[in-house]
Amino acid sequence: MITRRKFTQLAGASLAALTVSPSITQAFAEKRSLGVQLFTIPQMAANDFKGTLQLLSKIGYKEVEFFGPYDFSAPQTIEGWKGIAAQLGIKQNAFYGYSLAEVKSMMSDLGLRSPSVHLDLPTLRQNMGPAMEALVGLGVKYVAIPALQNPVERATLSDYKKLAAEFSMLGEKMSKYGITFTYHNHGYEHALKDGMVPMDVLLTETDKRYVAFELDIFWMKAGGGEPVEYFKKYPDRYKLMHIKDAKEPVRFAGDGGSSDQWIALFPKMTDPGTGVFNLKEMIATAEKSGVQHFFLERDLTPDPKTTLNSSFGYLSGV
Repeated sequence: MITRRKFTQLAGASLAALTVSPSITQAFAEKRSLGVQLFTIPQMAANDFKGTLQLLSKIGYKEVEFFGPYDFSAPQTIEGWKGIAAQLGIKQNAFYGYSLAEVKSMMSDLGLRSPSVHLDLPTLRQNMGPAMEALVGLGVKYVAIPALQNPVERATLSDYKKLAAEFSMLGEKMSKYGITFTYHNHGYEHALKDGMVPMDVLLTETDKRYVAFELDIFWMKAGGGEPVEYFKKYPDRYKLMHIKDAKEPVRFAGDGGSSDQWIALFPKMTDPGTGVFNLKEMIATAEKSGVQHFFLERDLTPDPKTTLNSSFGYLSGV
């Protein structure tokens, strides 16, 4: 379990913002829309949600990806989040004390939209109806499972096959709301099981009519996968992408199946364009493969404003 001190260090006070010129902002907006996964800046959003949205809009971001829990989340999800939220200094859930209608209004006024959110699997299993009805009201089109938190459910290759079938079933139900079930990789899917890569099982055995994927380049690299290869191998399956960079080549100490292995790599993250990843190739290949939404996600960045501004400045030229 990550300590309070470690969370504070990872999500500390922001530095002074860099300047992004209007001409760069306009050029990027014409090329593609860039969004921010709010787990990049959780304390900033919790302390001043409206001000955070205003800053994102001013910089030039067009999309926001929320993470839970939400009022409609499964009870065990809400309860399990409390300890982490306390360490992060977050007192409210995903919408930070605002109603969904208020959030939608604020975003609309600022020219922002939320094409996707992160939502846990237990909530989809137990509370799909209320969840989908709420998210439809926000204009959400993709609901992504950020990680499979229960290791028992992903212990064997057979487990992944069962998950693939369940994802397709859930996706078919969600399609009635105009929302697509989406899976976000977290690295452990590349640890071989019975000589096969579980990530490939999820991609080949889910119904592409109802299931899409969000590729997080950092976690895929940490697990030993190559984002460019996956974009090429599975065209039209990846619709969303999480962009961050690494200070040095990254790999999990083990199979990537535990949160302590994820947390150990947080300090190796860096802002896009300042690390070792070939982001230009990854993004160009992603676009050819069918990715439609690109989100900055540097988990718990220690310098929120700097990360937001410098990332937008770099990505506007990619």
